[in-house]
Amino acid sequence: MADIHPRILLVEGRQDCFVIPELIEANGVSWGTRKNPVVFIREYEGYQKLVDPDVISTELQASGLSALGIIIDADDNPMGRWQSIRNATLKSIPDLPETLPKDGLVHITPTRIRFGIWIMPDNQMRGMLETFLTHIIPADSADSNELWQFAQAVTQAAKGKGAKFTNSHLDKANIYTWLAWQNPPGRQLHQAIMERILHPNHPNAQQFVTWFKDLS
Repeated sequence: MADIHPRILLVEGRQDCFVIPELIEANGVSWGTRKNPVVFIREYEGYQKLVDPDVISTELQASGLSALGIIIDADDNPMGRWQSIRNATLKSIPDLPETLPKDGLVHITPTRIRFGIWIMPDNQMRGMLETFLTHIIPADSADSNELWQFAQAVTQAAKGKGAKFTNSHLDKANIYTWLAWQNPPGRQLHQAIMERILHPNHPNAQQFVTWFKDLS
């Protein structure tokens, strides 16, 4: 018999599965255990597999469901991403608003399920999970801000010298360059949150944290 999870979060990739629990726990919400988390995260290995009307419909019909959230990356087209995920959802929830609220969508379906959408980084800008995380880099001194600016400049210079990352992944390259210079160097994103190399309680994280709490 399949486990029943009352609260489910659908995400594009593996990083979300590690980063989001660390971020939420750091903001005062106990994530629970691996077998009984406060929210069960299901990874869909990319946007195209997630943005499927049948996938969303099936998830909404899960036994015992009380809340379903979807987190996707804006990439280079936040408006296009909203339109495509909204169109995929209209089959199941025909009364979705036409515009994504700037603080994220939390919508009550006719069957009383709380349904939410968040588009990384902030429902408005281009970008992705890593873009969101660049906004919670500590800026508590002139030195830390200067190092972040230097990391971005070095990454751009590397691109000019033949570095193979694509322009759409610039934010990934920037933050991993910056993490390579921390102590200890080269931590993974979720480790950087857990160890407070990134600042999970940063004001720039609070809109997402509030959306998560409202949804769940």
